[in-house]
Amino acid sequence: VNEKIAAEYFLRAGTDLPESALKEIIEADLFRKAKERALYLLTDRDHCFVELYNKLAKNYPHEMCLSVCIRMAELGFINDSAYAEKLARQLFTVRKMGLYRVKSEMKRRGLPESVIENAIEPYLDEDDVSQRLEELIGKKYARYLDDEKGVKKVRSALVRLGYSYDEINSALKNYSENDEY
Repeated sequence: VNEKIAAEYFLRAGTDLPESALKEIIEADLFRKAKERALYLLTDRDHCFVELYNKLAKNYPHEMCLSVCIRMAELGFINDSAYAEKLARQLFTVRKMGLYRVKSEMKRRGLPESVIENAIEPYLDEDDVSQRLEELIGKKYARYLDDEKGVKKVRSALVRLGYSYDEINSALKNYSENDEY
């Protein structure tokens, strides 16, 4: 038992405890360990509520994980909206993913639909999408556009990144019209 828990319950060596008090002390110590684990996980990177809960649930009881996550949210260590905005920015701008893949990735991480919709709203502009796609094609896929087989591979890769066929075809058409390859 941790020394803080021992001090809180006035424990001394050789103290005789009833079983109900012993269970309460063990539960308090386990709760303290769960909170420390949550804080440790949150120092590495941000987590959403569900993601943190799932990581804690591997080692702690359901009710305890839930109360720890609620406490972390109350303290401001977990904020699903801020997490979703950061994640959307990273997936759209850094990793150059398309709308469908970003939504899928955010759902996989346990974010609620309403939070996802609010986070992706700034990135739904069609000009931004076509610009991201053309930039991605120019940097990563231009060398494969020499023959039909290469164009097929590029289309497949862009679909896996979450872009629609219409967006891909439009971007490939614009790219080829500009004679950049």
